[in-house]
Amino acid sequence: MTTPAVSFEFFPPKNLEASFRLWDTVQVLSPLNPNFVSVTYGAGGTTRDLTRDAVATLHKNAGLNVAAHLTCVNATREETLAIADGFAEAGVTEIVALRGDPPKGEGKFTPHPDGFANSVELIEALADKGKFKIHVGAYPERHPDAVSDTSDVDWLKRKLDAGATDGITQFFFETETFLRFRDRCEKAGITAPIIPGILPIENWKGMRKFAIGCGAHVPAWLDDAFDKAARDNREDLLATALCTEMCTALIDEGVDKLHFYTLNKPELTRDVCHALGVTPEVDLRDVA
Repeated sequence: MTTPAVSFEFFPPKNLEASFRLWDTVQVLSPLNPNFVSVTYGAGGTTRDLTRDAVATLHKNAGLNVAAHLTCVNATREETLAIADGFAEAGVTEIVALRGDPPKGEGKFTPHPDGFANSVELIEALADKGKFKIHVGAYPERHPDAVSDTSDVDWLKRKLDAGATDGITQFFFETETFLRFRDRCEKAGITAPIIPGILPIENWKGMRKFAIGCGAHVPAWLDDAFDKAARDNREDLLATALCTEMCTALIDEGVDKLHFYTLNKPELTRDVCHALGVTPEVDLRDVA
């Protein structure tokens, strides 16, 4: 089996305890030599300043290649591009460009009167600057705001044509979900890399609720599997096995990059990576 390249998503800490948790996560996962790590925005851009600070810290102090999330929510074009320029000045030249989720309590995304109307406009503006590698979101299952079953592929193609480098998918629970989406993308003429987004299941009940809110299909067999595992206190073992099995199947189908949503809890992600052959690099001089 080919060893995949990996990347990891973190979210910015909101308090001191969360800061320690993020740093612990970085310490556990950075030895796996990720292609990049990304740092999210909160819904409605609520963690914009925290994201900026976390991005700068990880780039400077951890020596990681960081991709900063950037959204269209609650900001003018000038404000958004100023944030992007600030990332570039700090040495961060990869961006995950997203429309973004609406603020809590608002049913749908409403563009700022002087802001970007959608992710395509944001990508075009970033690409015009000529200094960013741009990752974008991809949705293997129908996005809650999609107007048709073909919209997600159509939008991904528009984003890539606007200047994005690759797409990172929303998480999914079955290998076939990604493979069918990849086939649809190829049929639409998309040739850019599409990286599967992988979410190791830390807590099934919480994850199930989150998945439904994201529009991800929840297979009945997963409910049964975690119900049985809970009775034997073997949820983590099941989660590791299922995630490893799915990643292995993806690799067997030609996938060579995996993006892990860590939720700032590194252990399951680390264990899955180890099972896939992604292990810490060792300098032989250190053990001579």
